[in-house]
Amino acid sequence: MMPVMGRSAFVVVLLALLSVLPAGADEKCDAVYGSGGNAFSLATGSPGELGMLKVVAESFARSADARMCWVKAGSGDSLKLLKNRKVDMIMVHAPAAEKQAIADGWATRRLLLGSNEFYIVGPASDPAGIKQAKTAPEAYQKIAASKALFFSRGDNSGTHKKELAIWKKAGIAPSGKWYVVYKGFMTAVLKRANDENGYFMTDSSTWAAERKNVPSLSILFRGDRMLVNTYHSLVQPAQATAGAATAAKFADFVVSETGQRLIREFGREQHGEGLYSDAAYAKQYDE
Repeated sequence: MMPVMGRSAFVVVLLALLSVLPAGADEKCDAVYGSGGNAFSLATGSPGELGMLKVVAESFARSADARMCWVKAGSGDSLKLLKNRKVDMIMVHAPAAEKQAIADGWATRRLLLGSNEFYIVGPASDPAGIKQAKTAPEAYQKIAASKALFFSRGDNSGTHKKELAIWKKAGIAPSGKWYVVYKGFMTAVLKRANDENGYFMTDSSTWAAERKNVPSLSILFRGDRMLVNTYHSLVQPAQATAGAATAAKFADFVVSETGQRLIREFGREQHGEGLYSDAAYAKQYDE
């Protein structure tokens, strides 16, 4: 039999462990923000990986007695998690899939949160000559024609979906040794492109945060409207999951003036520029 003091200590530890698990969350948390009683879970990729989610979530948690479980997932996987009721909400950049989720009824509260953009980066020598391209599809055509090394995330993320849309518009089905599918998150693939002198399409937020760590790469193409990357929230329908109500409140907080200011300013002190644009700026590119 466990001694009384030992049993009490065990209960305390068990309760402490349980307190970091949001109610209704079926996925393992990659991080927990806040320590309040109103638990909810959110899946996203870049905003969590780069730290913006932490800043916004902790501000919300203080005002709403909340705690968030962050599940690290690209847009495609995040959508699957929401559909299967494994998380309470998501932040994604896959407009067509988002609209379909709303139409099908398994998601609500599609709110425009902000944006960043994609850059096509590669070795400064630019072996494919994409600096001369006038559009993103033309840049991809040049890469394919030269068979220059190109890295794809290949993971059904929002970035991968955008990449495939560009190849489709370019009239190319990429294949061959030059086209390397590397199923990693943005930072990991960016670093591999740096190590192997290849091309890659990265978001501007990751680039601003990691450019000092990828000295072999340069921005070679940017500015095509097709490369602007808008983020939206999607939340479970009311009462579909235990944390749906708190998740809906968080979605409202993110689009409030306080939340939008945090998004605008995130990264400015450390990197000299904000890593994301707010919803007011993103609206001109919203789909």
